[in-house]
Amino acid sequence: MTLSIEQQTRIDLAASLRIIAHLGMHEAVANHFSAAVSEDGKKFLINPKWKHFSQVRASDLLLLDADDPSTTEHPDVDATAWSIHGQLHQNLPHVRVAMHLHPIYTTAVSTMKNPHIPPIDQNTARYFNRVSIDTMFGGMADTTEEGARLCSLLKDNSRLLMGNHGVMVTGTDIGVAFDDIWTLERACQILVTAWSTGQPLNVLSNEVAEKTAKDWEGIEDFSRKHFEEMKALMIAQDPTLLD
Repeated sequence: MTLSIEQQTRIDLAASLRIIAHLGMHEAVANHFSAAVSEDGKKFLINPKWKHFSQVRASDLLLLDADDPSTTEHPDVDATAWSIHGQLHQNLPHVRVAMHLHPIYTTAVSTMKNPHIPPIDQNTARYFNRVSIDTMFGGMADTTEEGARLCSLLKDNSRLLMGNHGVMVTGTDIGVAFDDIWTLERACQILVTAWSTGQPLNVLSNEVAEKTAKDWEGIEDFSRKHFEEMKALMIAQDPTLLD
């Protein structure tokens, strides 16, 4: 049976949430993932307010319209989720997927006076000159103005390191976005571990870092395969994901 775009997106988005919980990258019952299902990007799916990532089923995901202000009255819509994801899907039609997390190592890097990810290995080099930085944290992002401000910071990048807060990764499909946010957390884990030794870092040259970043951009099939393997694991563990 061929699934509709919305049905397949529901399954993939639910799977991505469960994978993140399985990997310990979730934040209690907070944080949100969204994925557009309409051509203009304005109709999108998102996980409901305060439901643990590990319990989300395909049918639990909310279908929202970025142009519908009455969405704020829905009891299952988190205010911060609407402020950030609603603005993303309203203003950036090329963003089909948005994943916002507070993972330990990436968030730790975001708290530094000069938050950055120097290219010291293959994983960190993936992000060479490819991450926007927000240094204006002002509390919970629960207004459309704040959501619009965050959107404006992405510019030509698909990732936003949110100072003193966490990270936002956007993309064209769920598989690539999932692998991206997973690799970013792994890169920051490597970086924080290296910094903790107190030894000087052997930072890659700009030429090598740029070449490595471009090589990453050429293997999106690798990212999708990583996601498909993890999705299969989640379904095998608990088929209710598909409900």
